[in-house]
Amino acid sequence: MGDAGFFKGTSSDQDNRFSNKEKKLLKTMTFPSEFLVKVDMSKVNLDVIKPWISNRITQLLGFEDEVVIDFAIGLLEEKHPDPKRMQINLTGFLEKSTQPFISELWKLLISAQSSLGGIPKSFLEQKKDELRQKKVNA
Repeated sequence: MGDAGFFKGTSSDQDNRFSNKEKKLLKTMTFPSEFLVKVDMSKVNLDVIKPWISNRITQLLGFEDEVVIDFAIGLLEEKHPDPKRMQINLTGFLEKSTQPFISELWKLLISAQSSLGGIPKSFLEQKKDELRQKKVNA
């Protein structure tokens, strides 16, 4: 009873059972070099990229899953998303397809932030090709 002011035991920081699992995963996984580039989402037109995300996830899963699509889009709604954390968070849904998906998405976001209007250059080229085809066919 004499040591009522002294707390015995360990805190949650000291106990390994309550460690941050995400930090451990970040240290053990390998990531592509383009993940080192920061993306400012205020420079990206997310409305243009949303259909690509939806189509790509549907293609990878083999069926349309609104929850996964909305989750992936939701991860991009912060100003500076972290691709490594995105990959960890989506791995449960996309499994082995996660790294190629996030890598493709990140390349598009890097391209979009550096282009005028926040649209990836590959999307602009694709649209130009479609317009050329329409002119040829008309």
